Amino acid sequence: MINNITLENISKELEVLKGFEIENLKLPIDVVSGFEPSQFGTIVGTLVDALLPNIALKLNIGLSKSSGLLGEREGYPDFDYKDGFRIELKGLFKDNPNLKLKRPPTKREASARLTQKVTIKNVQPNKDLLLLLCYQPCLYSKDKSIIVPKVVDYAIFPVIELINARDHRLKKSGGRWFGNFETPVIPSKKGLKKFKEGKSLDGSSYGRKENEGKDFNEDTNFGKMKRIPHKNLQLFLKKNSCSYTSKGDYPTNWIINPYD
Repeated sequence: MINNITLENISKELEVLKGFEIENLKLPIDVVSGFEPSQFGTIVGTLVDALLPNIALKLNIGLSKSSGLLGEREGYPDFDYKDGFRIELKGLFKDNPNLKLKRPPTKREASARLTQKVTIKNVQPNKDLLLLLCYQPCLYSKDKSIIVPKVVDYAIFPVIELINARDHRLKKSGGRWFGNFETPVIPSKKGLKKFKEGKSLDGSSYGRKENEGKDFNEDTNFGKMKRIPHKNLQLFLKKNSCSYTSKGDYPTNWIINPYD
């Protein structure tokens, strides 16, 4: 495991990211009203993933793009860090109430997630970190008629802690993994009824839709940040006005009150 002192030291080294303006995406202020927050978040998330090595070079941070253990376009982890540490990057969109974005009628859950590609099979507990970058559309410091994404906050977490909390929630809800940590599933409506009645569920196969009539369906919301019962992660979401979970039971029972 990564101890707290090491975690604090790495967090301090990454502090230069805070306040960084991503100048590669400049939007005239009068067109921002045509963007939904989720659209802005998707664009910026893709951009940051591609640009972070160059940003790190400018800020003299020891980050470099990793080839990814899975050898895929979205392999794990995203970046290599100095001293052998590895970093998985996730972006978190923070709304700016001073801008007239095209907001939906209800608050949306953050789309960032720690997916099933990240499991105990490929995580190195003493080396792997999750970097959660919180960005917000802001007036460009060099031109107030332009909007740019700005890094307003960040946090790092040991990946092993988050996947343990994530998988604890899956198991508690009656879910399970299919294959060798390949597909996370949860009880379907049919399966949930049987689960609550104390009956055994058919775990020989799973479905993707309710009408398939399986006891288990693939968990399409698996790993979303709000759904990981890790208190410090949820406090970070709350701090940045994102949808969050106020209580959990991993590793023990905890609660977030309005004053936390």
